[in-house]
Amino acid sequence: MSENNFNGVVNSMMKGMETFLSSKTVVGEPTQIGDTIIIPLVDVTFGVGAGASSQDKKSGGAGGMTGKMSPSAVLVIKNGQVRLVNIKNQDTVNKIIDMVPDLLDRFTSKNDMPADDEAISAAFPENK
Repeated sequence: MSENNFNGVVNSMMKGMETFLSSKTVVGEPTQIGDTIIIPLVDVTFGVGAGASSQDKKSGGAGGMTGKMSPSAVLVIKNGQVRLVNIKNQDTVNKIIDMVPDLLDRFTSKNDMPADDEAISAAFPENK
């Protein structure tokens, strides 16, 4: 009997998660600013726990689920060029390495892509 309760609890939680998670959860809706398209990328983490018992002709089951979504990067598309802007906490060396292509682009191109801060705020307006 407890096996049925356990399966029911787990199936119910998974059905609920299916409605919550989709490809649009991880890759957000594109936002267009002028001739630039900005696409947010999100990390999704979740945990699930479930249990069931049967005792004295009674049975029961329970479960719980938790989840966390956090912005991780932004894809910036302009003039056929795609740039990935990482917005997670980075150490100094990674920040410097990430800045090198941008500095080269600024010296060699007159059509700059939007600044990282502008791209981030456009992709994740709720994090202002």
